[in-house]
Amino acid sequence: MQRETLVLDKPEQLKALGHPLRVRVLEMLGQEGEWQLTNRELAQRLGVDPGHLHFHVRMLLRAGLIELADTDRRGREKPYRSVAKTFRVAPELLAAGGASDIQAAMLDQVQRAHALYSPGGTFRSAQVEVKLTVEHALDLMSEFLEKARTLEDQQADKLVLTMFAHPPAQRD
Repeated sequence: MQRETLVLDKPEQLKALGHPLRVRVLEMLGQEGEWQLTNRELAQRLGVDPGHLHFHVRMLLRAGLIELADTDRRGREKPYRSVAKTFRVAPELLAAGGASDIQAAMLDQVQRAHALYSPGGTFRSAQVEVKLTVEHALDLMSEFLEKARTLEDQQADKLVLTMFAHPPAQRD
């Protein structure tokens, strides 16, 4: 059964998320109604070679971020599913700088999306500085993600919601 949230507390879990294709696989497997897909189905939907994708799927599997799903459905092909709807990085790993790979993958996706969709007006962003504890910020993020899932409209185009919480960077 899929958990609501998995706290990433092992460096190999973050390393598994350090490649944009693996992040896309995890996003694909986390979609409602499509959360059990074989390597071939994933490759087809992501537009990549199944042999190339297999390496990335195996890395996610070894890191415990995805798992084998019901094997009776598709004969020889093994369907995979995400182990959780939401992934959160443990504070200890963040403090040790272990999340740089996943942060780089997230920033890369934001930058590519901005370049593609900003000219057409379909890229949106917001930023606010508030006085909150990190725990309250994480609670707000979790509430927001849960609310986004409840409002999901299967007829709408897919959107990526990316959130960061950090102290303000010092300006020179």
